[in-house]
Parts: sequence; structure tokens; C-alpha cells
Amino acid sequence: MGNKNRSPFYDNALLLMGITLCLWVITIIDQNTPDWNLTINYGIKPKIATGILGIFTAPFIHINYPHLIGNTLPFMVLGGMVLFSGRRKFIFTSILSALISGIGIWIFAREGTIHTGASTLIFSYLGFIIIQAWITRSLLSATLAIVSGALYGTLLLTLLINQEGISWHGHLFGLIGGLVSGFLILSSPSQKKRKAVIKID
Repeated sequence: MGNKNRSPFYDNALLLMGITLCLWVITIIDQNTPDWNLTINYGIKPKIATGILGIFTAPFIHINYPHLIGNTLPFMVLGGMVLFSGRRKFIFTSILSALISGIGIWIFAREGTIHTGASTLIFSYLGFIIIQAWITRSLLSATLAIVSGALYGTLLLTLLINQEGISWHGHLFGLIGGLVSGFLILSSPSQKKRKAVIKID
């Protein structure tokens, strides 16, 4: 009886905290087990066949603790905002965006580089929140877009500034992934209703 009445917020929080915990556990083990070297072995290595595996693993891997610390709060805040739309939309957006960003990095990024980190997902969540406000035109989606823009809008500057150690390819294709995901699965409740291409309840 208790589980049936449990708030979705509780389950969403557990999901988000569980993923974040996994990111930290992986990084702690990697940092304390030199032989693992997950960045080299499981990061995305552009234009190299052995680097294709990184498309699926790179979002979970961080070079060091500062890298993970910098991603943790934006991941939880923006991921939590996407979860307001539902767990299935969050999961779909995460998977689709990881694939789009990973493939984009592998094809277009410079050969000889290695790309890792959850920032691709962070930008995908930002993209999803932006297009959600445009499609649904609801007070909640508009509020989320304004808040996310106020908190993390400056992240978009990394698309314009080429900084050493920052994967602008990952940020760009992560943003595109979030926009594509929102376009596919969001519908508009307005009079001129726009139906979702892929229905995910």
C-alpha cells in the first residue's frame, strides 16, 4: 500500500542519486587503481575503431576528481529538471543524447584526443529543457528554462571558446542530442496540438 502512494519525486531522487553515486564509485576506483586507466581504455577516441566503445562508456568516466566535482552539481540539477517530465523521458533523453554526442565526437573531434565525462549529458538536459519550453509553452517548462538558463546559461559559452581540456564537440553534440530528444518525445497541449513523434508516457 505504501509503495503505491509513494511520491514520484522520491523515485526520481533515488534514480538521480543512484546514477551520481555510480559516477563517484567509478571515479574513486579508477583513481585508486592505476592499472585500470579507464580514460585511455574506455574514453571516446575519435576516428579510431577501438574508440567506438567509448561512445557507450565515456559519460560515466572522469579524468580526475575536479572533473567529476565540476560535473556533479549541474548533472543533478539539470537532470532533476528533466525528471519533472517523467523518468521514461529522462532515460530516453540520456541514452539518445549519449549516442548522438558520442557518435558526433567520434566522427568530428580531432584524432589523437580522448573524450570523457558526463558534460555531454549535462548539455543534453539543457537542450531538452530549452526545447520543452518552446514546445509545451507551459508555466512549469518556462520556469525550468529560465532557472536553468540563469544557473547554467554560461555553459553555452564553451561552445564558442576553444579551451584546452574541454570537449566542445561533446558539449555541442550533447546539446543537439537534447534538442532532438525533446523534438521526438514532447507534445504540445495547446489548441494547435503537436503530437510527439515517439510517444513515451
